[in-house]
Amino acid sequence: MSRRRFLKNLSLAGAGLAINPLKSAAQPLNPDPSIKDNPLVISTWIHGMEANAGAWSVLESGGDALDAVQKGVAVTENDLNNRSVGLGGRPDRDGHVTLDACIMDHDSRCGSVAFLEDIIHPIDVARAVMEKTPHVMLVGEGAQKWALENGFSKATFEVPVPPVQKDYEEWLIKSEYKTGVNVENHDTIGMLALDASGRMAGACTTSGMAYKIRGRVGDSPIIGAGLFIDGDVGGATATGVGEAMIRTAGCASVVESMRRGASPEEACYDIVQRILKKHPGVNGMQVGFLAMNMQGEYGGYSVYNGFNYALRTKDRNEMVDAKYMRTWE
Repeated sequence: MSRRRFLKNLSLAGAGLAINPLKSAAQPLNPDPSIKDNPLVISTWIHGMEANAGAWSVLESGGDALDAVQKGVAVTENDLNNRSVGLGGRPDRDGHVTLDACIMDHDSRCGSVAFLEDIIHPIDVARAVMEKTPHVMLVGEGAQKWALENGFSKATFEVPVPPVQKDYEEWLIKSEYKTGVNVENHDTIGMLALDASGRMAGACTTSGMAYKIRGRVGDSPIIGAGLFIDGDVGGATATGVGEAMIRTAGCASVVESMRRGASPEEACYDIVQRILKKHPGVNGMQVGFLAMNMQGEYGGYSVYNGFNYALRTKDRNEMVDAKYMRTWE
């Protein structure tokens, strides 16, 4: 490790420990793994393994990163057993499943949908918004209307799906709203890919917090909060309680840290400790970031232990445990 990076890490670690010296479990930062060859794809949580397989089917044949991330996260959207992504997700407190998604490419083109109902693949609509309109984001009834007018179809099955409807009816008895650490009620699938030509893209999609207030939108469809790509620097995506990412423009902040010379892991650490310092209300709530730079280095960091991400390269296909600030028991 260079003297410059060593001193930088000491400064970052000191800032993090000062936030909460009694409870902090911040782990030391090390230079990130560097693949130095493409392609490469990373995505959040265990469902990222299957999503990565979808993306890899594009990347291994020399395909474009944008096509790869779209195909990859669509695998998770299509899984009706997933309770935080796609139409298998849990509803808002009025019983409606609403979906958010965004996509962004190497050249900062992006598209997004929020509060979208009854469309199986919101990521496909987000890309269509990017390519067919002068806008970045469409929401609610307008987003659904535009999707139907542009070749997308409503789901033909019951939403919420029966097991989710049963859970919702049980929740209604007390109607208690709370989030938890590493509980599948606010987990996205966020994905970053670097293709063989050295171009990067990212995608993020979710059904949002379980039993949220109707109309609530989290960070996942918001460019700069839940996802950000800059082809000169790299990209970042996020997972967890979205309000924390929105308040800090989390993913854009990660990319800007990398622009100033931080490694992906250091950049993720930087925004996590900033969130803890400025927003103490995230106590007991998981927030995690995942980043990659244009050199093929990658890394992640979270508020609490338990956040992991899926990695796929020519030689590796595995889960990686992210480092964290605090221990949740």
